[in-house]
Amino acid sequence: MSPRTLPLVSIVTPSHNMAQYLPKTIQSVLSQDYPRIEYIVVDGGSTDATPEILRAYDGRLRCFTGKDKGPSDAAHRGFREAAGEILAWLNADDTYLPGAIRTGVEYLLDHPGIDVVYGEGNWIDDHDAVIRRYPTLPYDPKTLQRDCFICQPASFIRASSYRRCGLDPDVNQSFDYDLWIRMAKQNFRFASIPECLANSRMHRGAKTLREREDVFHASMRLLKRHYGYIPFPWVFGYTAYCLDHRDQFFQPLRPSLGKYVTSLPMGLGLNPGHRFRFLCEWLAAPLLGFKRRIGP
Repeated sequence: MSPRTLPLVSIVTPSHNMAQYLPKTIQSVLSQDYPRIEYIVVDGGSTDATPEILRAYDGRLRCFTGKDKGPSDAAHRGFREAAGEILAWLNADDTYLPGAIRTGVEYLLDHPGIDVVYGEGNWIDDHDAVIRRYPTLPYDPKTLQRDCFICQPASFIRASSYRRCGLDPDVNQSFDYDLWIRMAKQNFRFASIPECLANSRMHRGAKTLREREDVFHASMRLLKRHYGYIPFPWVFGYTAYCLDHRDQFFQPLRPSLGKYVTSLPMGLGLNPGHRFRFLCEWLAAPLLGFKRRIGP
């Protein structure tokens, strides 16, 4: 297929004061072997070295600067400006692996019925060393009710599908999870592929860890809003955080009898209309093991 007949892919990077990581993110996009990429960076008025970094790439990417409501709003603004047939967003501290965009495009071209494809990913540290594999799972809408298993930086979305169900610019915690849930409830078609496509950077300043309690609250609110129920693993993770304030990534969750017991009144209070369901989950948890991984 001629490069001119290949679909244009629009990559959006929302950024705010991420100069420490932004050059590697930009290079991971611009060094891709796919020939038709539109790259858009939406900067929320950074006060660090970000403006200088973006000026160095003048002509190789499009940049929009101005105050926004947060990363979801920034990504959504970028997609409104995008002309591509396939969309993706790559946060300013994440990176693509070589061949990622080509792999995503090839899958969507070969499977015209799929709306979203996502690959495997790695969690990496400040120095780009792999910490461990991102815990992706094959797509299952029922599992999505309990766990955000889609690696967002390794995902590619048809623009026509995104236009029907886009990011909510007012949701700035767990906004990728919110998008996947809404698309799943509307029967959009997802597919997972075994190739590792991206790195998701975990560092002390990452929003997921820096605003850990807010992330728990936001994730539990969206589960309650979409499904009317907060499953035991989320309740237990939140209870553990309230008791020991471990970030549950660099400081792994430490299950204990005290945390398990305390999670019962917490879960009953959070699920007033589904107390029997939660009690059954709570009773089964010791048999299944009540560790949970970090949330979205």
